[in-house]
Amino acid sequence: MSILEVKNITKLYNGKNGVRNISFTIEKQGVYGFLGPNGAGKSTTMNIMTGCLAATEGTVTINEFDIYQDPVYAKMLIGYLPEQPPLYMERTPREYLNFVAEAKGIVRQERKAHVEEVMKRVGITDVADRLIKYLSKGYKQRVGIAQAIVGDPDIIILDEPTVGLDPAQILEIRQLIRDLGKDHTVILSSHILQEVNAVCDKLIIISKGRLVAIDTPENLEARFAGDNRINMVVGASEKECEEILSGISAVVNPRITPIESDDKKANKVRISLGYTSKSDDTVSPDHINTCDDVIADIFFAFAEKRKVIYELTNTKAGLEEIFLELTGVPEESDNKEAVNNEAINKEETKEAE
Repeated sequence: MSILEVKNITKLYNGKNGVRNISFTIEKQGVYGFLGPNGAGKSTTMNIMTGCLAATEGTVTINEFDIYQDPVYAKMLIGYLPEQPPLYMERTPREYLNFVAEAKGIVRQERKAHVEEVMKRVGITDVADRLIKYLSKGYKQRVGIAQAIVGDPDIIILDEPTVGLDPAQILEIRQLIRDLGKDHTVILSSHILQEVNAVCDKLIIISKGRLVAIDTPENLEARFAGDNRINMVVGASEKECEEILSGISAVVNPRITPIESDDKKANKVRISLGYTSKSDDTVSPDHINTCDDVIADIFFAFAEKRKVIYELTNTKAGLEEIFLELTGVPEESDNKEAVNNEAINKEETKEAE
């Protein structure tokens, strides 16, 4: 069941299009990544979704409440962290969050306990009584996230929530976002593609003010499987490999090259092939071939003919390649964020091991 519907949103600036005829729906629960190059219209779309900016045309409904016709009820369902957190520097986090809780209509009797729970959840309890202006960039960002989740809104929209955080803090915030996605709908805007891939269930990609894709990372990878290659070394002749591969419908453009050897009996070839994600399955025509599906078909086809596969590797079109293909623009990131992200990925790999 959808909780947010964006329908035919257009925003004009001085007669020029900021965003053009964007439509999509978002389901209850889960984490959605909102991607697009600089100037694509991400912030404009998010500001329209939250009611901070009026659209020239189109509608936004939150749980069937129109953001313009029923703004009070619709906005009660949204928590929003803009790129620049709306903080009151002369207040402490505790004072500020109590103010936010009061503004969101949380009754006095429940306010204190709720604020304490929110501060604990985002890890700012130890700085709860220090003035916000004296907090580090990372803690200020956490306070910003805290104000977004005060009131336990159904939809939480986070614009660049990990900017300025160190690798350990980013890991904590990523885990927090994953946890929030179990009970809430989280929309995450980030230009760090590895971050989006690590936490998001579905991706919304816009370019030049238009929606270009909305799908899961897995389905997007499958759609771009034509850019993927499977590489093999097989103990068989060229003709034998051609015959075996011709029986696998997903295989496209196989290139078979004999491997020279002093041993004339040692028949080995090197194979590089592409594959299509489109299925010819008449029973399940909507089935999408993944790389693993194709590799399995290849393995069993060669095994049936008792031909040895000595090597088998694949190169996949990753999120960066998909983003570039859809938008024509590489996602930007500065050196500091790239270094942080490399450290995070290493740490996540270490934890998985």
